[in-house]
Amino acid sequence: MKTITASLFALLLALINGGAMADNIIKTGQWSYFADTVMGGVSEGAAKFEDQGLDQVIRLIGEVSTANNGGFIQVRSPVLWEAAKGKTGIKLTIKGNGDQYYLHIRTANTRLPWHYYQLSFQTNGSWREVRLPFDAFVKSSSLMKTKLNQSKIKTIGIVAYGKDYSADVSVQGLEFY
Repeated sequence: MKTITASLFALLLALINGGAMADNIIKTGQWSYFADTVMGGVSEGAAKFEDQGLDQVIRLIGEVSTANNGGFIQVRSPVLWEAAKGKTGIKLTIKGNGDQYYLHIRTANTRLPWHYYQLSFQTNGSWREVRLPFDAFVKSSSLMKTKLNQSKIKTIGIVAYGKDYSADVSVQGLEFY
C-alpha cells in the first residue's frame, strides 16, 4: 500500500496564513492509493501530487478493468473526526478527461470494505468547482443507514469506478461547506 503525504511546506504555509489552507483536505490530508487488486481485480493506476502553478493537486490515473470482478482505483484520506459537523456538503475543484468519477465517504457506521456512501461528478478538460450535498449521497448497501451522518465521516475517497476505462482526474481543492 502506497501512502502519499502532503508536504511539510504546505502545512507550514497553512499555519503562516492563519490556517487559510487548513480546510483543503487535498493539502492537509494523508492520501493512500488503493485498487481492486486487494480483492483479486486487475485494475492498475497511481496517485501522485503534482504542482499546477502555485497549487498542488492530487492526480489519480490508471486503467480501470471490470475483469476478474474488479472495477476501481481510488485515492483515500482520513478526515478529522467531526470535521464536517454542521456542514451541508463537499466542494471539489476538479479537472479530468471528461469521464465520470465518484466521491466515496466512509463513516463510523460503515464497517465492511464495500460499504460507503457515493456521489458521482463529471469532469472536463478545465478546472471547475462542483458542490456535492451530503443529502444526495447514496448508500452502497441495504444494510446501511439511508442517510449519511456527516458528523461521523472517517474517510473520503476519489474513485474511478464501475466500467472499463482510462482514468485521469485531478483534484485541486476538497473542503466541506
